[in-house]
Amino acid sequence: MNLQFALSEKTAAVGMAAADKDAVIDGLIDILDRAGLLKDRAAARAAVLEREAKMSTGIKNGIAIPHGKTAAVDSLVACVAVTRDPVDFNALDGQPSRIFIMTLSPPDKVGPHLQFLAEVSQLFKDPTKRTAILKAQTAAELASLVQG
Repeated sequence: MNLQFALSEKTAAVGMAAADKDAVIDGLIDILDRAGLLKDRAAARAAVLEREAKMSTGIKNGIAIPHGKTAAVDSLVACVAVTRDPVDFNALDGQPSRIFIMTLSPPDKVGPHLQFLAEVSQLFKDPTKRTAILKAQTAAELASLVQG
């Protein structure tokens, strides 16, 4: 699963306003819904919240990767957003997050989902890349940076 096939300008947002974890998740679901990638918005949201209830998807270095498995999508879909202000996402390092990548995939397709999560984790190991992503001014610039 290559990031450039899962993310585009229409599934990216800079300067997203969100005060808390639920607002971030709602904003990310909105991006996917506006892009026409969800068959059932409520089911998609429920899948992400169910996964988040098991364990936070806030990783470290200001990044969170909320995700879920749902029949609300036919294949893996993803979006990326950078928030204006840091949001507490119960990250492993205790720091708030500003970079969010959400992915949803069908319950019966495990491989692409795991590969996508692994690629995202690798992408954000580079502090220079994280800084550039935080400075992105447009959705197109953000998508281009994340695509590699």
